[in-house]
Amino acid sequence: MTGQDFIDRLNSSDADNIFSALYGADELSQAKQRYLSLLNKAAGELRLFSVPGRTELGGNHTDHNRGKVLAASIHLDAAAAVEARTDRQVFLKSTGYRDLNIDLSDLTPRDEEKGKPEALIRGVAAEFAARGVTPGGFTINIDSRVLTGSGLSSSAAVEVLFAKIIDNLYSDGKMSALELAKIGQKAENLYFGKPCGLMDQTACASGGVVAIDFADSNAPQVRMINFDPAASGVALCIIDTKGSHSDLTPDYAAIPDEMKAAAAFFGKTVLRELDEAAFHAGIAGLRKSAGDRAVLRAMHFFDENCRVENMLKALEEKAMEKFLNLVNESGDSSWQLLQNIYSPKKPAEQGLSLALALTKDFLRTSIGACRVHGGGFAGTIQAYIPIDRLGLY
Repeated sequence: MTGQDFIDRLNSSDADNIFSALYGADELSQAKQRYLSLLNKAAGELRLFSVPGRTELGGNHTDHNRGKVLAASIHLDAAAAVEARTDRQVFLKSTGYRDLNIDLSDLTPRDEEKGKPEALIRGVAAEFAARGVTPGGFTINIDSRVLTGSGLSSSAAVEVLFAKIIDNLYSDGKMSALELAKIGQKAENLYFGKPCGLMDQTACASGGVVAIDFADSNAPQVRMINFDPAASGVALCIIDTKGSHSDLTPDYAAIPDEMKAAAAFFGKTVLRELDEAAFHAGIAGLRKSAGDRAVLRAMHFFDENCRVENMLKALEEKAMEKFLNLVNESGDSSWQLLQNIYSPKKPAEQGLSLALALTKDFLRTSIGACRVHGGGFAGTIQAYIPIDRLGLY
């Protein structure tokens, strides 16, 4: 429909219900104004798209070794107004960023685009082409509220957004959420240059709270979970420590590399294939082969994988205190075993360590929990804070 048609519908009670469900009743007016701004910049026949960011609830750095994860979509999203084109050009306007023009007639990776949004668009288009879909061009106005560098998966949200757009414009919207997630992951790995797992994209594409088991990397099992922390009297918070993610890609890459090196010592590809008892029996040899940190990170994987199952059981039993204890265990394991709380190259910069220490001190006399959020090393922590103490926190 045209931009004016959308604008007219924004004033309906149906639109109020939709935006309240997506963003919360207290943000209704702001959300509608945001879409009005996107629509006012566009012309012609338009479609509206939204993909949420995500928060990881359990399973820190397990997905890349085919482990288990608990994740949830959030109300911060990447929203876009899109118009199809008759050529293969993409013209992108994004709030707060420079305008882009990408020619989809050339889908080869470019070194100069690594780490940039044009790499994600080209990579997503290339994955559709590999699946027999010819991606055409489009004009797109984006406004993303998923904070970059926050561990809320801003890049995954944008990847899935681009995938949804091409799927709906040029493939009749036939792709499943999981397939869209795989397309986004490939774009980030091969074109953007970041060695991520599949958890971020799967959570963004699925929506809601999901338990994901990556035992079969080609067909992960995704299960929707009913979880409302506020019903138990706690608020789920993401705290931005303002740390920079620049130059941290080697730190992120070392985690899956060392876990897989540990698996390779036992003749396996990933740790999920390895029997935990065999791992413990072979630690002495593994230390010499891969180093102590690889041993510790493998220990984290086995513990965290089991912990996700216990988290799910606690949620199903509505045992919130048990769940929060497991969240704290997950955070301690990431700090002590996984070692992704600060970069060993920058020991003076420990924003995550400080935020976690202060939060633990704050929660000393009340129910609650905290852990690293996302990839780690800088950025954000996650905390469950009693609602009646939230303002003080």
